[in-house]
This record gives sequence, C-alpha cells and structure tokens, in this order.
Amino acid sequence: MPRHPKPWYWQARRCWCVTLHGVRHNLGPDKAAAFDQFHRLMTQPKEKRVVRGDSLVAIIDAFLEWSQKHRSPHTYEWYRYRLQRFAEIHPHLNASQLRPFHVQEWLNSLDGLSSGSRRNHCRAIKRTLQWAFQQGYVDHNPIAHLEQPAGGKREQVISPAEFETMLTLIPDQDFRDLLLVTWETGCRPQESLGVEARHVDLTHSRWVFPQTESKGGIPRIVYLTGSALDITRRRMARFAQGKLFRNSNGQAWTTDAVNCAFIRLQIKMGRQEMQKRGIEVKESAVRELARRLAPTRLAAGVPVAKSKSELFGEARRKLATRLACSLAQKYSLYALRHSWATHALERGLDSLTVAVLMGHRDPSTLAKVYQHLSHSPVYLLEQAQRAVG
Repeated sequence: MPRHPKPWYWQARRCWCVTLHGVRHNLGPDKAAAFDQFHRLMTQPKEKRVVRGDSLVAIIDAFLEWSQKHRSPHTYEWYRYRLQRFAEIHPHLNASQLRPFHVQEWLNSLDGLSSGSRRNHCRAIKRTLQWAFQQGYVDHNPIAHLEQPAGGKREQVISPAEFETMLTLIPDQDFRDLLLVTWETGCRPQESLGVEARHVDLTHSRWVFPQTESKGGIPRIVYLTGSALDITRRRMARFAQGKLFRNSNGQAWTTDAVNCAFIRLQIKMGRQEMQKRGIEVKESAVRELARRLAPTRLAAGVPVAKSKSELFGEARRKLATRLACSLAQKYSLYALRHSWATHALERGLDSLTVAVLMGHRDPSTLAKVYQHLSHSPVYLLEQAQRAVG
C-alpha cells in the first residue's frame, strides 16, 4: 500500500516538516499551525507546491538538496555540516529577517575554530543566500556585503622528527595508518577519509577519484609511495566495501572523530611535557575550580550529589588537561598535507610537479599558500647556490 504523507517533527531543526512529491516543506515550530499549513498544501495543485521562500531553514534545505544532486558527495557534506550548525542556532529565522550580525554572532559562538574554519563557515551561509537569490527564492541577498573573516596562513610545518615522535604516542594502528598515508602522499583529508576499494588502481599505485567525487570538477589522482601502497593493500583486505580508513570500532573516520583523536594526542604530548618539566596543577586552582563545578551528576537519569573527592578529582583532571593542551601543539590532517608540500619543495621538486601531485588546478596556489619558504634564509641560500651550479 502507498504511504500517505504526514508531518513529522525534525528534532535537529526544531520544526515540523512534510515531504510532498519529493519536495520537503518546512512547516514551522508550532504543531497546530504546521498541520494547518499541511492541509492547505494538500489542497493545492501539484505544480504550486513549492518551498516556502521566507523560511531560512527551508532555503538551506533546498540548497542542500540541490547540492546533493549537482555537486560531489564531499562538497554536499561540507555544506551540510556547516549549515546544520547555523540552522540549529536560528531555526525560526526568515530570510527577510537575516542580517549580517546574525552570522557574526553565530561565528562568535563557535568556540575553538581556526581563522580558516571561521571563514569556511561564513562562506557556506553566504553561498546559500547567493544561490537562493539566483534561484528566485529571495528578492535580494541580505548578507551579500558581509565581509568574510580573513583566512589564516598554514604556517604549521611538521618535521620528520616530530612526526616520528607523534607515531610513538599513537598505539591505535587505524589512526596511525590514516596519518601515515597522509604524510606519504600529501592527499586532502576528504580524500583519505573518503577513499574506497573501488578508487584504488593497484597496477599504477594510485587512487583515482572520478570527476563527480573530486574537488575542482576534474578527476583527482593520488599517487602512492611504497608505504602508502602497503597500507592501502592491507586495508582493502579488511574492507572490500565502503571506506578503507576506519577507526578501531570499524566505523568510518569523520572529521569530528579525527579532530578528537588529534586532541587526545595533544593532551598526551602535553602531559609528557609536564612530566619532563616537573609541572603540576596547583592545589589552590583545584579548590577554586571545584567550587564552581556543577554539584550534582546524573545516575540513571537521577541527579546525585557529588562528593568532595569527586569534585576535587574532576577539577584536577580538567585543569591538568588545560595545562597539557597549553604545552603541546594540536595537529591536523591538513598540517600533514601542508608539511608534505613544504618538504617536497625544500627537497627540490619543481612547483608544477608538486601542484599536480597535490591536485591543484592552479599552480600559482603554491606560491600564495607557501610564501613562508621565501622567509627561510637556509632554503633560499641553497637555491641561490644551485642557480649558479
């Protein structure tokens, strides 16, 4: 029997929705009003059932549906993750009410974002509204003149010695494989996180992503070193279907999961540095924080008072973690890619070859992103000596 459409509550968006003839409609947060609108939609001819243009969440949903059909899965997920975060902050805002300060306040509420991440979040919502204007959902783009945050330069370069130290502190072989293949190939995080057995060309030691699944609208080829090829073979033997790189639970790595793994590594490196320097958390700071912690915890859903020792233990752990993070760098997969490019240029590879291996459409990107090499007197002196033989 065919299923009849029925409104349902979308918890993440805090609104009622219904899907009619393949089109999702945002019915708003009020249940009674949502069902009234649903009944009105059901009485309209099929061709007039359109997404409400005044609802910002509806516009975001329409843009994501368009992205899913016309862009690569990686691009769709890139937008979905960032726009979902905006929709959770402003679930009831209309496009006509949107102002630049809404975006700015949202960016300010996202703790721990790098300058590049802030810029990307801003780009996502600006692109959505520009698309809505081009498609006729809105008469004008209310944030067209919003200035995007400046993107930070990728200055973090990991030396081979640093990388070896990192590996000694990572007992998880699945995470080590992910880091090693990125270090060896300089691939993008979306490529190592998305590669499957069907992308692997063992004959030519490479991954091949078709145009529909690659950044920039052109096929992407990642060439594998011997070590990267061995890792790829080993993981193909474990996972013939689906993503090759998964965590110890067999789940595909996500950007959030990778970020958490790097945070754990940062804490471990920081604690090692604390031990090396003989640094400990001050008891006065522990007592001060313990007074400000929540006095209860949930046990089987029931609030239970924390003992004094529990409060002090919680405070000591939190302070030790903060101190450890202040003493160690936080790495990322992009830092490994950036380091690969830097070391390749320093070892004498020409910039065009490096650009091709990295998947850049425009070789001039290297000159823009890796300007820090121009400030390295040792590197430039070596190049000057090579220039004269």
